[in-house]
Amino acid sequence: MRIDLTNHTALVTGSTHGIGFATAVGLANAGAQVIINGRHTESVDAALERLSHQAPPENLWGVAADLSTAEGCAALTARVPSADILVNNVGIFGPKDFFDVTDEDWQHFFELNVMSAVRLSRHYAPAMADTGWGRIVFVSSESGLNIPTEMIHYGFTKTAMLSVSRGLAKRMAGTGVTVNAVLPGPTLSEGVTAMLNEEIERTGRSAEEVSRDFVMEHRPSSIIQRAATPEEVANMIVYAVSEQASATTGAALRVDGGVVDSIA
Repeated sequence: MRIDLTNHTALVTGSTHGIGFATAVGLANAGAQVIINGRHTESVDAALERLSHQAPPENLWGVAADLSTAEGCAALTARVPSADILVNNVGIFGPKDFFDVTDEDWQHFFELNVMSAVRLSRHYAPAMADTGWGRIVFVSSESGLNIPTEMIHYGFTKTAMLSVSRGLAKRMAGTGVTVNAVLPGPTLSEGVTAMLNEEIERTGRSAEEVSRDFVMEHRPSSIIQRAATPEEVANMIVYAVSEQASATTGAALRVDGGVVDSIA
């Protein structure tokens, strides 16, 4: 299978590192014009420099915007008025006991993880429908199904993304626009590596080794028994936005390593 996204424009939010960065590389190498996004100009510029060594630089450009606010989303859509591929990847996570999570924490997680995707999808989807082709992907998580007790506020946002993506897929029925959610499991991104850094430094073991122990302790149902790589998750996203995935919509596509113990 050869995925060719030539003549398509893809916006990947939160793409200066991790799954978003790997997705940007995959999309650009498939021929798409790719807009990466991060909060700060410095991080966007650094990501573009890294990307230029892994994908055709002529296929890449970036926009700095903080998508945790309506104003930040509006600033991004003003700079990027149209795109026919939207990957709603931006998000934050972090363990915190339910009784220590403040109202402000709940609101911040909801605004960034959920409302950024709502606002951008609301902007880009109508034009996709007008042209008869479009792809929207919500990067959810297996934590949206297996709500982690140490991150209830995070799991809640990922469940919300599943609801929005399924509902929007039904709303776009018959338009040529597909809407899907991708559910990564534990993934060895920069954020996860940072979370495990204390144990990595204490033991002198590699990030891969420490993350494997973390998976087996906290996600023992994992079938692959390790963390996925960002590239493994990005592969599913690139497929989901391709021409070949034209009959896949309203789906929750799991790249969780088998963590979710379900056959459906």
